[in-house]
Amino acid sequence: MADNNNKKKKKKKVFTIGSATMDVFVECDDANIVSVCTKNHCSDFMSYPYGAKMDMANFSSQVGGGGVNTGMNFANLGFDTSVIFKIGHDIYSEGIMKSFENKNVNTNSVIQDKSIGSGFSIILVSFQGDRTVLAHRGANAHIKLKDINFDELKTADWFYIAPLNGESNRILEPLVTFAKENNIKVCFNAGTTSIKKGFEYMRKILTTANVVVMNKEEASMCSNITVRPDTKDESFSHEIIHPDVVKMLEKLKVNDYQVIVITDGGKGAYAFDGIHYYYCPTFKSNVVSTLGAGDAFASTFFAALDETNHDVGKSLMLASVESSSIVSAFGATEGLIPFEELQKRLSEHPEYKYTKV
Repeated sequence: MADNNNKKKKKKKVFTIGSATMDVFVECDDANIVSVCTKNHCSDFMSYPYGAKMDMANFSSQVGGGGVNTGMNFANLGFDTSVIFKIGHDIYSEGIMKSFENKNVNTNSVIQDKSIGSGFSIILVSFQGDRTVLAHRGANAHIKLKDINFDELKTADWFYIAPLNGESNRILEPLVTFAKENNIKVCFNAGTTSIKKGFEYMRKILTTANVVVMNKEEASMCSNITVRPDTKDESFSHEIIHPDVVKMLEKLKVNDYQVIVITDGGKGAYAFDGIHYYYCPTFKSNVVSTLGAGDAFASTFFAALDETNHDVGKSLMLASVESSSIVSAFGATEGLIPFEELQKRLSEHPEYKYTKV
């Protein structure tokens, strides 16, 4: 008789819903980074000499988009993964679909429309590794409810909902309502299209989500809370978590069972589970490109909560390691690594810790 303790844990079935694009990376060492600061806010801009012809230091094409990046990550982490996104019928759609060969991702729910072009992005990469994205949404902005097989979605344990743009955002509320009615856990990575509808609209979506992930700028826009910089009269840099970030976490958490995560680029990430606040610094790596880092972080965190029996701090660390692996490669999915490797890298750096407040 087989030992029950040796039986493999049943794979969770996850559907990722989001965008799919063909990404063209352009790296130019002559790009300038310009910082503009006021009393209450600082912004960075990438600039090029107006009217000039610049040489590219590097150029490559990769497949990306929230639906693609997170689908490949969940599959790489060992989950039964299906993807939902919309593409056209063109050379870019061929490249997008070809990228899923031998990736153990179910693409039966992919929607193809001959009347619309596929999504396309030009990513301008700076010498610091950060990027500015010029995005043509294409078919990504035109997902309709009738495009989705809800009978198939009933088989899901989880939904991962990446940012939905344009008309596609209209399916968001029906999707999360469907998930709640069918006991499907949801990780919601909010996008600006949703956030711009205002907090009262967002509250309906947040109420149904088990995990919510936003970057600091999105969280500020959604909560209408601005993170104050240090001044001669006030200083916050000694705080583990900025008090304005604490306010954001508290406002965004609208249900007891939720975990709210706010990412802050190279500074790390914060989380709130209703009892404790968490801060996790970035896991150090050589930064080549930050594209896809947010998708890798959010989807790994959601998956790691299951892997670690809902250990928020450990999940933040695993997500940070995954994100660090992504930014060290030139492409949104090139650096993906499975849980075994994530754990190995953590064990090699016992000094790397999160802080629980």
